[in-house]
Amino acid sequence: MDIREQAHKMKLASPKMAATSNELRCKALEMVADALLAHREEIFAANHTDLENAKANGISDAVYKRLKFDEGKLSGVIDGIKQLIALSDPIGKVQMKRQLDEGLILQRISCPIGVIGVIFEARPDALVQISTLCIKSGNCAILKGGKETAQTNKVLFSIIHEAAVQAHLPEECLLQAQLHNEIDELLSCEKDVDLLIPRGSNAFVQYIMNNTKIPVMGHADGVCHIYVDADADLEQAIPIILDAKTQYTAACNAVETLLVNRKVAAEFLPKLSAALLAFGVSLRGTKEVLDYIPAEEMGEEEFHTEYLALTASVKLVDNVAEAVDHINRFGSHHTDSILTENEETAAYFMQMVDSAGVYRNCSTRFADGFRYGFGAEVGISTSKLHARGPVGLEGLMTYKYQLFGNGQIVGDYAEGKKQFHFKDL
Repeated sequence: MDIREQAHKMKLASPKMAATSNELRCKALEMVADALLAHREEIFAANHTDLENAKANGISDAVYKRLKFDEGKLSGVIDGIKQLIALSDPIGKVQMKRQLDEGLILQRISCPIGVIGVIFEARPDALVQISTLCIKSGNCAILKGGKETAQTNKVLFSIIHEAAVQAHLPEECLLQAQLHNEIDELLSCEKDVDLLIPRGSNAFVQYIMNNTKIPVMGHADGVCHIYVDADADLEQAIPIILDAKTQYTAACNAVETLLVNRKVAAEFLPKLSAALLAFGVSLRGTKEVLDYIPAEEMGEEEFHTEYLALTASVKLVDNVAEAVDHINRFGSHHTDSILTENEETAAYFMQMVDSAGVYRNCSTRFADGFRYGFGAEVGISTSKLHARGPVGLEGLMTYKYQLFGNGQIVGDYAEGKKQFHFKDL
């Protein structure tokens, strides 16, 4: 049975999944967490195989870190599952209730999107996060992980799916796609798959968007900025920037461009350069930047670059307005931060930057569903429809209208026999 046939079966099962109780879904999550802990050695052995294969293929240290699934990663996903269990049921929330006329009641309630296809990069913990989020939100999910962690993903999926079925969730609640050609099959399932969430390189996400009729939610790149204002606490600024650049360099929320106010450039840039150099970060900057620190000269149009490596771009600006204009032009609308003690300047930045995450005096690395208390995330969306930023439970929900009547017909209202009497309940 190919992916198209399995997706069709999943579509038929999705109303049953949406109708499950929060108690049942939480029980399934508890069983998933217990099963992951019980099978930890099996998971680690599979991951060791993937890591050895990756080493043989000469992967970078940054990518190696993403592939690794150890006790720390396992502990992190278990904590995420516990967070999910503690969250309220996202299904069936009454968002609006209105009387249209006496005995004619309209309400809007939250419901799962249905069948979601998630194609994600080589991070085994992403498979756990995505599948458990979909279970909690009552969605069915088709999961396609990267080939670099094929063995780890296979073991993780088997453990999670078995636990979910043992908890009496529908067998079709989760499906794993393992072959590369199955991606193209998945892209053709527009009648059965309600949403695609791709996570990967810019080129990969663009390929998905250009080769399917299924709605796509995601981000193509993460060109994140930090603006160091004239009124910034410069001592505080350096550890914030170091964290944003070096804590997890290959992440989409790592900072790529540093904008520095000209008034503090002479004092701040040499200290920043020395601190970054100590962590192996190389700098690129405009010709003006080279007057203050050693850096590779770069052109204006190169500020679109997402490095995902120990490299950062630097530019000097006159004020917050110029910084905002640069961010809105060259950024990817992901996450951008201002470092300042000036309330008015901060308020301007927070209002005017058009990004999913706009921060003050903290690292861009906080852009994460787990750190937002969502339990986990299926990805980060830089679009404005249907979800924005880290996509947790709320982003996996939609809504439907329910109308309760007692024999009413539109003809009576069209002919003036009856009138609407709108009243919010």
